Amino acid sequence: MSASSRKPAVAPAPRGRVTVREVAKAAGVSMITVSRVINTPQQVSPATLERVHAAIDALGYVPNLMAGALRLSRSHLVMVLVPSVAGSLFAGMLTALTESLGAKGYQLMVGQSGYDMPREDALLRAIIGRRPDGLVLTGVMHSPQGRQLLQASGIPIVETWDTTATPIDMLLSVSHQEIGAAVSRYLFEAGKTRQAVLSGDDERARLRADSYVRTAIELGLPEPVVLHLPAPTTHAQGREGLRALQRTGRDVDGVFCTSDLMAAGVITEAMAQGLAVPGQLAVIGFGDMDFAASMSPSITSVHVDGAAIGAKAAEMIAARANGQRPAKAVVEIGFRIAARESA
Repeated sequence: MSASSRKPAVAPAPRGRVTVREVAKAAGVSMITVSRVINTPQQVSPATLERVHAAIDALGYVPNLMAGALRLSRSHLVMVLVPSVAGSLFAGMLTALTESLGAKGYQLMVGQSGYDMPREDALLRAIIGRRPDGLVLTGVMHSPQGRQLLQASGIPIVETWDTTATPIDMLLSVSHQEIGAAVSRYLFEAGKTRQAVLSGDDERARLRADSYVRTAIELGLPEPVVLHLPAPTTHAQGREGLRALQRTGRDVDGVFCTSDLMAAGVITEAMAQGLAVPGQLAVIGFGDMDFAASMSPSITSVHVDGAAIGAKAAEMIAARANGQRPAKAVVEIGFRIAARESA
């Protein structure tokens, strides 16, 4: 691990769900008054409404919307949030989650959070209010409000596809900083010394790109040119991205794309221009999607085992939902570079 990598993740302290009783105590009112504020606010004075809502916000309390319905037992429902369902980056995880949870008697529902925190916060409020038996999150970068909601929910939570020293509950760790560093070293060892990055503008892609640049500089290379493109990135962005790199006047011989779709676009554009891949331009992608191995030339890509993430997340959620702690609350998933023709 490079010096710039984040500290190793550690298991967090046990959490407890914030209750109506705690909200009532913080607001200095009865639990019945809190219930009225939530269900029939027109029956409560404006001053009391303000006081109770302030306590709710301060504690991160989300009302249980199922409490008055037919909820006589656990929901046997697990929610997963992914930034996008476009492409197939998370397909392996979703398939494994569905199959593994189904075998344990759970149903999976999928939410698309996008790449902005306000959208994730809105989804979290809606999800937590319906009290699923577990929640699987893509990434560890949440807003302060979102993190507070999650910590106060008492719901078993597995964060995935990233790493942090302060997980909310359980973590399947993947270091994007280590990925960026490994790809830069790989291209350097392949003799590519004029490197560049085409990166999505989401946080995890930026981590990979930033680490890539730092590592190239540490290796004594010129600072790589980096172009950030709107996520989720596409094949068309890869084609235009290569043209944009060429317009900078830099003579680039190795490109790291933070998605396989962009890498495929770069290769398509390079071939259209008559550039030899990897002779004149080596290309590496991220995600190791199904098409990466079957393209011509096939795409060298960073492989993260999404199926392993899904199966392990299902195991951890089921254990916590049954009142058990998994053997390890933090599990390192890691990655590997699948070497193919493009680099």
